[in-house]
Amino acid sequence: MTKPFTTKTLEEALTAKLALNFGKAPEEANDQEMMKASALVLRDVMAKRGVESGRETRKQHKKQVHYLSLEFLMGRSLMKNAYNLHLLPQLREALEHLGFKAADIFEIEPDAGLGNGGLGRLAACYLDSMTTLEIPATGYSICYELGIFRQKIVEGQQVELPDDWKNLGAAWLLPKPEEAQTVRFGGTIREFWNEGHLHIVNENATTVLAIPCDMVVAGYGTKHVNTLRLWDARATKPVDMSLFSRGEYLKAAEEEAMAETIAKVLYPEDNHYEGKSLRLKQQYFFVSATVQSIATRHLDTYGTLKNFHEKNVIQINDTHPALVIPELMRIFIDEAGMNWEEAWNITVQSVAYTNHTVLSEALERWPQALMQQLLPRIYQIIQEIASRWQRRVEEFYHDDAKTQRMAIIWGGEVRMANLCIAGGMAVNGVSALHSDILRRDVFRDAYGMEPWKFRNVTNGIDHRRWLSEINPELDALICDLTGGQDYLIQPMALQKLGAFSDDAAVLEQLAAIKRRNKEKFAAYVKKTQGVLLNPDAIFDVQVKRLHEYKRQLLNVLHIIALYQKLQEDPNAVTQPHTFLFGAKAAPGYAVAKRIIRLINSLADQIDHDPICRDKLQVVFLENYRVSLAEKLMPASEVSQQISTAGKEASGTGNMKFMMNGALTVGTLDGANVEMHEVLGDENMFLFGLRAEEVAQLQREGYVPQRLYSRDETLHRCLDALRTGFRDGVGYEDLYQRLLFGTGGSAADEYLLLADFESYAQAERRMATAYDAGAQWNRMSLQNIAASGIFAADRAVSQYADDIWHVPHR
Repeated sequence: MTKPFTTKTLEEALTAKLALNFGKAPEEANDQEMMKASALVLRDVMAKRGVESGRETRKQHKKQVHYLSLEFLMGRSLMKNAYNLHLLPQLREALEHLGFKAADIFEIEPDAGLGNGGLGRLAACYLDSMTTLEIPATGYSICYELGIFRQKIVEGQQVELPDDWKNLGAAWLLPKPEEAQTVRFGGTIREFWNEGHLHIVNENATTVLAIPCDMVVAGYGTKHVNTLRLWDARATKPVDMSLFSRGEYLKAAEEEAMAETIAKVLYPEDNHYEGKSLRLKQQYFFVSATVQSIATRHLDTYGTLKNFHEKNVIQINDTHPALVIPELMRIFIDEAGMNWEEAWNITVQSVAYTNHTVLSEALERWPQALMQQLLPRIYQIIQEIASRWQRRVEEFYHDDAKTQRMAIIWGGEVRMANLCIAGGMAVNGVSALHSDILRRDVFRDAYGMEPWKFRNVTNGIDHRRWLSEINPELDALICDLTGGQDYLIQPMALQKLGAFSDDAAVLEQLAAIKRRNKEKFAAYVKKTQGVLLNPDAIFDVQVKRLHEYKRQLLNVLHIIALYQKLQEDPNAVTQPHTFLFGAKAAPGYAVAKRIIRLINSLADQIDHDPICRDKLQVVFLENYRVSLAEKLMPASEVSQQISTAGKEASGTGNMKFMMNGALTVGTLDGANVEMHEVLGDENMFLFGLRAEEVAQLQREGYVPQRLYSRDETLHRCLDALRTGFRDGVGYEDLYQRLLFGTGGSAADEYLLLADFESYAQAERRMATAYDAGAQWNRMSLQNIAASGIFAADRAVSQYADDIWHVPHR
């Protein structure tokens, strides 16, 4: 057994790694080389443990979890892995002893931005928890060459730059070309009978090689290790040298370039045919490679696929991996020779589906013709699944409208969510409210027919990362007050903090920690953006993907109202107030990009107005990402969770803020509902219409112009959009969108104006509570004490017990 590292042996390992891999002594190496050497040393430790974990899983014939997600937003791994391996203090010391600044080495690591937002970050948190809970599990995704874009703000507008994370991040990857899989696109299907069996082969297909690049994941307080398997794409044929020698260089490398495009970029724009085709290729590429890989390993261990469902469970994270269902059927029927019924029975018992949205435009639908052309055999199988499912629906309901809603293929489209429901054993939402909406509304017909499939598993976050690791002073206080580090494995132990809610000394300590975290964050923002933050101000934060339903624009309207109030009465704001935004807009989402520009226009206006100095400030944090969130969360005091009720599936940022003692201004939406259940009205600032009131208002007919006409404050806010700000940019388009609707969307589709006054009142209540000092700190402590239920360990345990049926620590 390998001895645990001391600072001295870690120094020796780093020195040896620099010599072997870079041919340098520590004094010759730069920060990038030392970061890679540190990653390689930790990777070696985890890889050895991974071999042992795999051997144990095979020896004991343990059931394995396969977590498929087109996104894994891993962020940085060096500090996280060192923390989980209990090597963080030793690594810091070793780096310093070798002449490096540990903070610089950690900071230089790029974020592995293999995701867009909450979906990918959730997958990363769950992988950590599955490993810590000693569940044999593998995550699967694509090894994107370029992760989510790097955001630059130029003249107030978002500009997308490529994010080449692999230059340094590849140090974590273990390529395994010997386990490559071949994925087929296009071609023609030929059927023939031989020895009483129907054989189906795909001829003249374009083939792409899927090369696994494994990222090893360490659990906390365990030697168990799991793997994130990322698939890279390569051409199966070598470069045509005859073309090359004739000078036809581009044509010679054409097939290689086409193959590599699949893993080039996360979420290519799909508002044109080529983009749709590439997205579908990406989805099938990673699904087919994954299923082939799982089936191969299963056959190596058991020699048959007939017990596949007893030893494997495949969790699909949203509809992107839905093609796992027909791909399993293809392998069971075409390669293992099963009949349809047997193959279907095994498939349904192997697959579970997590839904992450109630927005109809986000429930994927693929053009039937595209599917038929790109994946002919898969489309054949989906046709048969659709036909059998439709017969079941007709026999159960005898209702044409329900048949149409539940159909897998209808109107020239393949509906992926309906495929997931038909082909899986479980469907879960990610908060109590979301799951209820799925049952009552989005999937009500499927629920009526198969109610046993529908579950709820409220999302959770990796509390070790999002509290202990990023907020060490708060971690030390928690350990001191609760008598040790129990909460790191048993997050509900945070409840013990509730006993100190009237302890003045503890509340003062909590406030002092928050103050120091604010000062640290202010120093970081000054260094990276050149912006001065006032640590005396309320740090009021909204950071999340920019989408209209998340209502960053409502926040902006309220800030405009505050600004206008200050113009009339410079003493209207007594407590300095800093509004912090961080958000990326999808490259093709024009309205979201306009809202980012509006935030920056408003920030510029306020920054240049002497009346606002030390009273009001707006800052847009450029290139919001995991590593920036890790610095921001400990410093945040107010968490804006203000989506239209009934639109946000869960949210996880709300949980991270809560765990770090920020107080929520929010609607009863997503997991805010469950936060309210454990906090009560007294420890958060609720506002706005409830989900059922939203639905009722929209049914009855919502007319935002009436609110504009009768509310003078709102009237002036909206007029300010039209006139614009000192940068000369006006926002007539946003004004029109709110009052009259544009581009096919309804006027004020997400009810910003309906909730405006209630939101302004909640912000006033929050500011009053902040002025009260001790009351605020007490509320902050209560938030931390109640946050244990939102740990990913709890959520993953629920999946393990109720859906996967696998034992865990």
